[in-house]
Formats: sequence, structure tokens, C-alpha cells
Amino acid sequence: MGDVMRPIPFEQLLERMFSEYQQSRSIFGIPESQFYRRNPARQMRVFGEVCDTPVGPAAGPHTQLAQNIITAWLTGVSFIELKTVQILDKLELEKPCIDAQDEGFNTEWSTEFTLIKAADEYLKAWFALWLLECLFAPRTPEQGRSFIFNMSVGYDLKGIQQAPMQTFIATLMDAADSPTFQRYRQTLAQWIADVDILFDGVVYHDRNALATLPERIPSRLVTGVTLSTMHGCPPDEIEAICRYMLEEKGLHTFVKLNPTLFGYARVREILDGCGFDYIQLKESSFLHDLPLDRALGMLERLLVLAHQQGLEFGVKLTNTLGAGNHKHRLPGDEMYMSGRALFPISINVAAVLSRHFEGKLPIYYSGGASQLNIRAIHETGIHPITMATDLLKPGGYLRLAACAQELENSAGWTMTAVDVARLETLAQAALTAEYHQKAWKQEETIEAGGVLPPSD
Repeated sequence: MGDVMRPIPFEQLLERMFSEYQQSRSIFGIPESQFYRRNPARQMRVFGEVCDTPVGPAAGPHTQLAQNIITAWLTGVSFIELKTVQILDKLELEKPCIDAQDEGFNTEWSTEFTLIKAADEYLKAWFALWLLECLFAPRTPEQGRSFIFNMSVGYDLKGIQQAPMQTFIATLMDAADSPTFQRYRQTLAQWIADVDILFDGVVYHDRNALATLPERIPSRLVTGVTLSTMHGCPPDEIEAICRYMLEEKGLHTFVKLNPTLFGYARVREILDGCGFDYIQLKESSFLHDLPLDRALGMLERLLVLAHQQGLEFGVKLTNTLGAGNHKHRLPGDEMYMSGRALFPISINVAAVLSRHFEGKLPIYYSGGASQLNIRAIHETGIHPITMATDLLKPGGYLRLAACAQELENSAGWTMTAVDVARLETLAQAALTAEYHQKAWKQEETIEAGGVLPPSD
């Protein structure tokens, strides 16, 4: 695998997608038979926008490249948290930086692209998803869009206020004046005119809707942002960035909080009780993070501010958990834990916050969600629900389709607040549930049973 990601030009991206579709009825290796069948008559509302499912990829390896976002949409994704960007946009990450053998560990940061390239990837994905929606999930003008883009930024206010970050944010908020946006609009219009015959007999489409699509694609990609803060970010800095996004940018805002809210002793107790006693924690790391009492005060103030601004505010639970590098497979002395070992911690943090706010604090969940627990999460009133570690397991993006299908008959679609009692029951059960015990997966390694062929 190459160490550098090389984006595909928009014209080649379209050609690659639909040449494959015409030849084999698949796009990026996902067979048409496994495309998620969307139902625009049943949608989920997130901060003033609607989407078809409450499922999505968290900011991470699955939301950096346009083709990753496209593949996720094909398999049922609707809420897409774009990969986090920051002012330091020329990172050189030592590889490998992800280990998802069981629970996940990573040493990555924000996007590996420059801010200009990151914006370019998101613009390509934006146009591509509008095209795919028109072809595979058509809807009436009264029905909402099938997907939501959510911007993710970090890590400090000073960096966010610098010119390159301001340009990035402005582009995603309104790309009308962006030469790239205008070029992709023209490219899509020309491509539709040139290859419209491709779709005849291949996929049903409304010829007029397809022809007018490029001009109907809005220039505003995002109305909401998720603030991603570094582990150890000062509480005042977190609140200042949230205030900036609400007051200066007019964006609906989620703030991602750390599992360290529980304090060292409680997190250690949960990990040990679930059999993950080998995960190394530093008590000093907890002392530098936002404590629960200060978090509650901050959230109360920000909820009031959002209401005054006519916007919405909520939390994303949770960030990864800083841990010692006991495996020595990844570089450095510290790595960040995710996946199923994080779920009992994250869902209990959600319960504590929901109890304090009487279910009125919007929660966007990410922390060990999977097909085995996503319906239980959704039926507490929590949405959207995103994942990253689970997509790195065998099955990959098709796990998203399984999650979306799992939620089709969920009771959570009409819920507008968190059911605190139900969430507390789930949080308590998570401490002993078989899936969240280390013993659930006993094999330390996965063997293929022999030498793998060059291709299957």
C-alpha cells in the first residue's frame, strides 16, 4: 500500500464509477444488489437538515477520499462527518497508524491532505452524491436530500481563525464563488450530456431531472460543524471555539467530548470489569482533560447561547481514549483506543449527561457502535450514530448497510429527545453484555489458512 494518497480527478472519478457500473453493475466493488435501498418517505432530522438514515462514518479514514464517501453512501450512509481539518495541514504520519485487530488503536490526527485538497475531495464527493441520488434514489421536490455533510474542525481557536482555515470553512459554507465548484458543475453538465445514453436500459432515470441536475446542486455543503479537540485541550478553549462557531459562523454545533469525563478511577474500573485490563492508562492524562463538573456548566451556557442565536447545539460522544502503546505495532508511546472496548464507557457518559439535562441535550454518538448495538442506541433517542473501527473489520462498508437495515424498524425515528430511563438501562447492561467483554473474541490473530492468491 502506498504511503501517499493521490486523489482522482473529478472527470476520471465519474468515468471510473460508471464504466465499472456499465460493465459489472457495481461501483467501487460494491455490487448493485448490495446498494442500500433508500426510503425518502422515512427520514431523520439532524439540526434542521434531513437525511435517509441515522447512520454514517465518523471523521476518520473513511471520509478523506471522495471515493470513500461515495462507497459509504451506496451502502446506506446518510450522515457524513468529513475528516477533521486543522491549520497544520502538511502532516507526515508514520505508518502504519491504525491497528484494528480487535479494539481499535490509532496514532493518526487530522486529514492527510492540505486544506485545499481536502476541500477539493469534499466538493467532488458532493457532486457525485447528488448524481447518485438522482439515479438510484430519486425523490420529489418535497422530499429532503438523502445525505448530510457535517464539517469537522480542530484543534484551537487561533488556528481556526487563520486565513487558510477561514477559506476552507467559507468554501464548505458557500462554494458559489469557488472556481473549483463552478468547474465541477460544468464538468458534470458536460458529462451528463455526453454519456446520457449510458443510462438507457441500465438504470431508470428521469431524463429531465438528470439534465437539470448540475444547476440544481446547491453551493452550501454544510450547515453544521463538529468541533474536535485534542486530548488535554483547556476547557476555556473548547468553549471559546464553540462560541465562535455559533456566534461568528452561524453554524449548528456539536462538540466532541472525551471519555475521560468519567475520571481515571471509573474508566479504569469499566475497562477492567470488561476484561480489557491490559489497556494502559495514565492518570495524569485525565487531570489535563475537561472534568465533568466544568463540562456540565459549559454545555448549559452553550445551549443557552445556541437558542439565542436561533441555532442548535449538542455533543458528540465520545472521542477516542488515550492509552499507552502496549502492543508496539504503532509508532510512539501513546495511541488512541476506539471500537467495542469504548462502548461501555461512551454510552455511560451519554447516560450521565442525559440524566443531568433530562434528555434535552442532543447527542450524536460514536464510540463502539456496531450492528449488534446500533438499534438499542437509536431507540434511546440518540442520533445520528457513526462508526469507524467497525468498518475496518471484514465486510467493510457493507457493515453500514447491515446497520441501516437494522434500524428500518427501529422505534427511534420519531423520538425528539433522549429517553433517559431507557438509556440508563442500556448503559448498565453494556457493562456486562457479552459483546463488550474481551472474552467475546478470544483469538488474538486471524489466520487465512494458507498463502493468499494475488487476486480472488
